[in-house]
Amino acid sequence: MNIFSATRAIAAREWRAYFESPLAFVFLIAYLLLAGIFTFTFGGFFERGDASLAAFFNWMPWLFLFLVPAVGMRLWSEEHRLGTIELLLTMPIAPWQAILGKFLASWAFLILAIALSFPMVLTVNWLGSPDNGTILAGYVGCALVAGTYLSIASLASACTRNQVIAFIFSIMICLLLNLLGFPPILDLVGRWIGTEGIEVMAGFSVLSHFDGFQKGVLDSRDVIYFVSISVFSLFATGVVLRGHRAG
Repeated sequence: MNIFSATRAIAAREWRAYFESPLAFVFLIAYLLLAGIFTFTFGGFFERGDASLAAFFNWMPWLFLFLVPAVGMRLWSEEHRLGTIELLLTMPIAPWQAILGKFLASWAFLILAIALSFPMVLTVNWLGSPDNGTILAGYVGCALVAGTYLSIASLASACTRNQVIAFIFSIMICLLLNLLGFPPILDLVGRWIGTEGIEVMAGFSVLSHFDGFQKGVLDSRDVIYFVSISVFSLFATGVVLRGHRAG
């Protein structure tokens, strides 16, 4: 039997579960409304006088900070609450298959939400002549940021049966990864840690690695950063779940 068949089955189950509830559509609408508000109101889209989606991408790591944990908090906490996690972990599948299946379904849902913002791309192309390559790179970066936050939310969800606790914990970790590269924070601590310290600190930040995608630069180091955090978080999720199964 194909070792990925169980992963596909779990991913398909999770994907269907999203659209069996109106919450999925509420999330999609909320994301698009908030993205529009942050882009056109707080992002100064029209004041920039530039046909680009810089105003949109600037806000995405901060918007994902709350929306992605809202999606990921239920991944394992719900299984804990319903008592189905024991059944899932005693099925003839490896824990990594269940983890990967749930992650891929949720990530695909987030990518769908991001893709539904395509009217903004049409808008800037109607208003001017933007660099669509840069826009595409920005969308790739958004997908990677969402996947990274989601993997952290998965780990938080595996650690507790309380979805609210998982939500708050994942927000705190993701916020830390943002603040490590937030210019005001870097300026504040720069006087104590110096230039080299700032570079090291920013190297752990989501904002620093997302910046290249916003500029249209697909740097392998940035991709490796996001993939590494995601893999580590999913691996840690497996360790936590194996502990549950052993218990």
